[in-house]
Amino acid sequence: MINNLPYIKNTDKNNFFLLAGPCVVESEKNVFEIAEKVMEITQKLQIPYVFKASYRKANRSRLDSFSGIGDPKALKILRKVKETLKVPIVTDIHTAQEAEIAAEVADILQIPAFLCRQTDILQAAAKTGKIVNIKKGQFLSPASMQFAANKVIESGNPNVMLTDRGTQFGYGDLVVDFRGIPEMKKTGFPVIMDITHSLQQPNSVSGVTGGKPEMIETIGKAAIAVGTDGIFIETHPNPNLALSDGANMLKLDLLENLLVKLVAIKKAIN
Repeated sequence: MINNLPYIKNTDKNNFFLLAGPCVVESEKNVFEIAEKVMEITQKLQIPYVFKASYRKANRSRLDSFSGIGDPKALKILRKVKETLKVPIVTDIHTAQEAEIAAEVADILQIPAFLCRQTDILQAAAKTGKIVNIKKGQFLSPASMQFAANKVIESGNPNVMLTDRGTQFGYGDLVVDFRGIPEMKKTGFPVIMDITHSLQQPNSVSGVTGGKPEMIETIGKAAIAVGTDGIFIETHPNPNLALSDGANMLKLDLLENLLVKLVAIKKAIN
């Protein structure tokens, strides 16, 4: 499915695919810097690539948390990235009404983990005809994601992908159960491992989500080893200055070394 997306060319179809970019559109300069660098790396390593950025972050811990630069402005930047760099786009939607608007730009509509059971959002995304990437809720078992996928399929759209992003462990941590990847692969849909959000430490007393980015490589290696189809990474030139989710992001200049290792593991298990 992913290799049939527009603009994905000269890639190894036996490789994993990559969804990567900043958490949210901060500025045109920031978005292009990240997209151009990731494209350079993925073309070298023959990794099918989709640029990821949210045009708005609706799920924030505090009212004063950064949520975006404005939907029209952010979507315009995403369109410019798509048309200039010839790269497909994935972005989140948060309401049923947003599906049609986002679909004018995005090749993949992503359903956030906390919204994965929202029938109206899944139906609206399905009706756009776009690929729908559903993130597994932190509160759901991997097997339960079949029911979320069925809502899209029964709405007339067979183009579904499923993404694991960890499971809630207590109040302030997430764990990754790697049994979930083969479990979700039983559905027949491509399965993605979100190796940055799965390292979040939510619900801190400060109201700012923490993270363990030093474990990104560990999660990535394990995910490839157990057969994930794709990898999801949020990356930024300087995560300490990122306006959203910087605590669990991968520093951009560390990305190539990580992907080289993941490609080697993928080739070893093929």
